[in-house]
Amino acid sequence: MKDKIHPKVNKKAKVTCNCGHTFTTTSVLEEIRVEVCSQCHPFYTGVEKFIDTEGRVDSFKRKQDVAKERQKVILQKLKVKKTKEKEQKQGPLSLKDLLKQAGK
Repeated sequence: MKDKIHPKVNKKAKVTCNCGHTFTTTSVLEEIRVEVCSQCHPFYTGVEKFIDTEGRVDSFKRKQDVAKERQKVILQKLKVKKTKEKEQKQGPLSLKDLLKQAGK
């Protein structure tokens, strides 16, 4: 092995889980934080639980709803802009067009 190219190995790296369980292992890091360990993982405990602490599905649905609303607003603004551009291109309305609009 070459000298001075390998990272320093810590024989007593502390691993901390979200459930509060801690243990030591060998790693190049001094401290490691994990979400699931052997003390709380369903495979090892035999207890089935659903881990969705952040509400990822709900968050995704909210983002999709916001995107749909934003798209509707953008389309409405685009329609208004197009109608204004049409009016500007046509110029002033003739007397005949004004009477047609008033009759509607």
